[in-house]
Amino acid sequence: MEVQWAGVEVPRTGPQHTAVGLIFSLLLGVWYVQGLEMSVGKIPFLQAVNGSTVLLPCTYLSCIGIKDLYFSWTFNENGTMQKVCDSHIESEESKPQVNIYRERVEFIGKNIDRNVSILLWNITFEDAGEWTCFGRNPKEKGRNHSTIFTLIVVDELRVVDNTLTIIIASAVGGGIAALMAFMLLKNFTLFVLAKLEEKNKECLVTSSGIDNTENGLSGSKADSKPTPKRK
Repeated sequence: MEVQWAGVEVPRTGPQHTAVGLIFSLLLGVWYVQGLEMSVGKIPFLQAVNGSTVLLPCTYLSCIGIKDLYFSWTFNENGTMQKVCDSHIESEESKPQVNIYRERVEFIGKNIDRNVSILLWNITFEDAGEWTCFGRNPKEKGRNHSTIFTLIVVDELRVVDNTLTIIIASAVGGGIAALMAFMLLKNFTLFVLAKLEEKNKECLVTSSGIDNTENGLSGSKADSKPTPKRK
């Protein structure tokens, strides 16, 4: 069975279409780079002792600025997202009025340096889990972003035993020191042997010169004696 295509023209990519596509890609890339970003820092988790007070960090960043930014904190409680707090920030200079929905939570960000962090007082084992910081910026056509901070609650902090690490570090350091000492001794030995060989060569040259000089003088004296005259 032969299939024929009728009335279908394969679109060709001309210079005009290529230029339009390139401009669109550049604009899309610039918009993506300038997009809203929420961050909890380089270390997105914390291990804390039961009953202590912890800081849950979160900051926002937008290259084109914000306008009526909405942010919220939520807690994943057995698969159900429980709202912890939320608010709107009109501008980067304004101070938000935050709504708190969970006990022992205090908003301390106050929008200083784009900070929307919260403080969790007297933590319990029920507070362990994932805390999500969410933001939405209408100035970027409603672009939103979220990030997760994990809280680990323990009875007491374990003291890390560094004995093995210290032993390994000491062994490696001792090996390096021994290798350096061996190399220094080797270089010193080669230097001394080179000097001794050089001195021996000088002695041989000097001794050979003295022998040649003595042989030459004795021959000269022998030739300088006058021939006895016959009577």
